[in-house]
Amino acid sequence: MSAIAPATSPALPPRGPLERFLQLFTEVRGGEGAPLLLLTLNIFLILTAYYVMKPVREALILDQPGGAELKSYAYAAQAVLLVVLVPLYGALATRMPRRRLINVVSAFFVACLPVFYLLAEAKVPVGLVFFLWIGVFSLMVIAQFWAYANDIYTTEAGKRLFVVIAFGASSGAVFGAWISSHLIRAIGVNPLLLAAAAILVASLILFNIIDLRGQAARHIGTGRAKEDVPIGVGNAFALVARNRYLLLMALVIFVLNWVNTSGEYILSSIVKHAADAEVAAGALSAGEEGRFIGEFFAEFFQIVNVAGMLLQLFVVSRVVKYLGVPVALCILPLVALGSYTLAALIPSLAIMRWVKIAERSVDYSLMNTVRQMLFLPTTREEKYKAKQVIDSFVVRMGDVLSAGTVYIGTTFFALTDSQFAWINVVLVVAWLVLAVATGLEFRRRVPTQEARGP
Repeated sequence: MSAIAPATSPALPPRGPLERFLQLFTEVRGGEGAPLLLLTLNIFLILTAYYVMKPVREALILDQPGGAELKSYAYAAQAVLLVVLVPLYGALATRMPRRRLINVVSAFFVACLPVFYLLAEAKVPVGLVFFLWIGVFSLMVIAQFWAYANDIYTTEAGKRLFVVIAFGASSGAVFGAWISSHLIRAIGVNPLLLAAAAILVASLILFNIIDLRGQAARHIGTGRAKEDVPIGVGNAFALVARNRYLLLMALVIFVLNWVNTSGEYILSSIVKHAADAEVAAGALSAGEEGRFIGEFFAEFFQIVNVAGMLLQLFVVSRVVKYLGVPVALCILPLVALGSYTLAALIPSLAIMRWVKIAERSVDYSLMNTVRQMLFLPTTREEKYKAKQVIDSFVVRMGDVLSAGTVYIGTTFFALTDSQFAWINVVLVVAWLVLAVATGLEFRRRVPTQEARGP
């Protein structure tokens, strides 16, 4: 893959038609187009499979007694589970080369799906277990993909090309949600697990093609391929705890998810109050309240997805190129600060709808891309092990603390939506300070990394 060639390598070939087309979205150099599209297709398939499985997750857990409550508790259980699984992943990374590690972990998740299908068909109550499993899958496998992308690209190339790869993730989510709704009508709910398994098998085959192709491209003319050695011996949690840069990243992601999940509660609460008000005013019958809520969120998610994809295609690369990663990292907390301040002052549905659309679309596009770029100037061991801690355990802990905030605020203090929004304002200020510190640390590391080469 040309993007991982050393800085002293011969000049890249001229841009072909594919690279010239991709220039619409970001700077793509000669020879980079095909490898870039293969990686983009890979993450597209992974996210498609995940969103094909999500309806099964909802159906299985809500079919169990107390399913809605189980969902709330399951997020905390995932955090506990990840305390065990992240070190286990690190132990595998210590012993296995990169390609074998990704193959083994991915094959394990694929092999689980036929088992879940057979158990679901036999009416075994696996809803909670599958909810935990898919939560771990969605965090660990996606983190693993981005660790690989960080591993094969230099900092300079990643800052240019991650924009396109991240578009593959967002479009895979949209496509997976769309195709799952059609597949359910054609084959039913449980068979979606087998469809997802087939998609993941395709993504795993594609990964091996990418890795073998990239290895051959890197070492052409040397007479031998470089050995793919195990990743390193450090403990995953210790890597984060003793490294200022990784710790700052972890804190940024932690507060981000705390704010976002709390924001979801505020939006849901305001929508529910609006529906109740419509019923009280006689504009809706009691039986139409669910339709009102469903229609609101259907339109909301559609606008968020379209806005996020447009930002990803046409804005993100320009922001990173002209403003840089440190500034780009601060844009979402600034948007969130304005959003929650406005929501705290005017906690209406119309206001909350548009501020959450702005926040979510920037999160799904710019922030999602930049948070992957933060790992570019890290060691290989940090990319694979520390990233699992930050992108899985830390993410889920942010969700858990948000749930605790909502529980305490509603149970003991009867806080209003406006007061919850003010709590988010305080959290966002802390998030912005952490983002500034992380961006400065990124800027300090990048010149050294690029001078050293891959």
